[in-house]
Amino acid sequence: MNVTVDEDKCCGAGQCVLIAPEVFDQRDDDGIVVLLDGTPPQDQRTATREAAAVCPAAAINVVDDA
Repeated sequence: MNVTVDEDKCCGAGQCVLIAPEVFDQRDDDGIVVLLDGTPPQDQRTATREAAAVCPAAAINVVDDA
């Protein structure tokens, strides 16, 4: 799995951090997403996919391994 974020799209809702705090964080000054782990371990992948799915700005892109 490869995860990328588009900071320009991010609206700072924070749903990703609530769902997958090991993978995502937010900047203190404006709440924009910070990617902590672009290749999360197996035990974090379900939460990472869920975080991408609920992102209101579609700022998270997840590509599964081939």
